[in-house]
Amino acid sequence: MEYAISKQEYEKIRTLLYDESGISLGDSKQSLVVSRLTKRLRHLHMDSFASYCEYVTQDNSGEEFTRMLDLLSTNKTDFFREPKHFDFLRERILPTREKDKQIRIWSSACSTGEEPYTIAMTLYESVRTPEQWNFQILASDISTRVLAHAAKGLYAEERVREVPAEIVKRHFLQGRGDSEGLVKVKPHLSAIITFRRLNLMDDRFPIKAPLDLIFCRNVMIYFDRPTQERLVNKFYHHLKPGGYLFIGHSESLQWVSHPFKSIAPTIYWKEA
Repeated sequence: MEYAISKQEYEKIRTLLYDESGISLGDSKQSLVVSRLTKRLRHLHMDSFASYCEYVTQDNSGEEFTRMLDLLSTNKTDFFREPKHFDFLRERILPTREKDKQIRIWSSACSTGEEPYTIAMTLYESVRTPEQWNFQILASDISTRVLAHAAKGLYAEERVREVPAEIVKRHFLQGRGDSEGLVKVKPHLSAIITFRRLNLMDDRFPIKAPLDLIFCRNVMIYFDRPTQERLVNKFYHHLKPGGYLFIGHSESLQWVSHPFKSIAPTIYWKEA
């Protein structure tokens, strides 16, 4: 069966996606919505997008919305993606925390986990006595599917092919037997990461202690300017004085009103 989406049905999906996740679909994304949701409609034996919209809105568990979000969003990520941020963490931030030997970091859209595990590897690779440090990483995402993947810490070997071999050896277990071709994050990394479902559109985040660093990379490109502004100012509230916000290299806060000081491309500082 071929599916078509009416303007009214498309607007319902756009509004639902925007209200719940902050993602702003453009006027010309109807074909993308049809192509990505058609298989789901067939699975549910539905004959129209109108029926699917009703199904999503009446699902009080929110599970179908999350499934729809997974299908319509792109969870593209890699280990050590945009490496200058990790260089900055190693060279500029960690030396200033040497006295207290503690750091709290939030990976706010962690997808399948490559970002928080990269942060954890950077921490371990950058200090002389990591066992004496208190490393805490909160890794969150709106998608329960990608969070489940991230929490397992299990990846195909090709996912770490671009990571230096000595780093892979120190931080990953090599699969054997039925797990051949896979690598698994070692316990010393997973022990410092807490995975939690969190919606960046929530009015308040369940984060009590102030943070040293927030990663929010390649997410705000899906948000309109008012949503970006609200989110960035919420991040500011959760950072310690002297804390940092990292955004994606394809993103900019140039047209967003915020109190951060820009200290390098895509790196923002909350003045001490």
